[in-house]
Amino acid sequence: MKSATRSAGSPLNSTDEMQLAFPTGGLAKRSFDVTAAVLALIVFSPLFLMIMALVKFTDGGSVFYGHKRVGHNGRYFKCLKFRTMVPNGDEVLRRHLASNPEAAEEWRATRKLKNDPRVTAVGTVLRKLSLDELPQLINIIRGDMSVVGPRPVVDEELTLYDNFAVYYLRTRPGLTGLWQISGRNDVSYETRIAFDTQYVQNWSLRTDFAIIVKTIPAVCLSRGSY
Repeated sequence: MKSATRSAGSPLNSTDEMQLAFPTGGLAKRSFDVTAAVLALIVFSPLFLMIMALVKFTDGGSVFYGHKRVGHNGRYFKCLKFRTMVPNGDEVLRRHLASNPEAAEEWRATRKLKNDPRVTAVGTVLRKLSLDELPQLINIIRGDMSVVGPRPVVDEELTLYDNFAVYYLRTRPGLTGLWQISGRNDVSYETRIAFDTQYVQNWSLRTDFAIIVKTIPAVCLSRGSY
């Protein structure tokens, strides 16, 4: 399909839109997403407010960070997180990669760094426990994301999916998913793509529930999280 190999920044055409009209799971998945996200926001509201205060008082910068990601049908959305990096993170990363070839190779392979110079002290803890992703509950309610699905990607990453990008585009990105419970940053990007493809091809509510249950120990043990 054309959407599987679209160039960075280019929208889907009308034919692609028709082929990808309905997200994986349909109304059943969407109903579960909204119910679960609203309940989670209510339950975690004290923790939500505490983290907001910690992030704000650390350096006085913004509490939230929204990064443009590719969603269902190739539509862009702002993926929300608690800010875990210094305000000038892009410049810090550029300098670090330019002076550190090993880090540059790690970034090219995984889009992650085990020792990321941009991450604040509070941010390190939030990332370890995946608490920085709590604001994505708002993305779920908005319809940008799902509770379970592929990890949200940027345009540059979607090109790595090649022909498998069509599977990513068929569903909403998830707050958790197979990648998150299977080692996260300890697995290769090719494996991550395989997880996303497998999930979409074999989706069921039972699978979603199983992934959610397995997310709890994965988060508590911080497996592959940095």
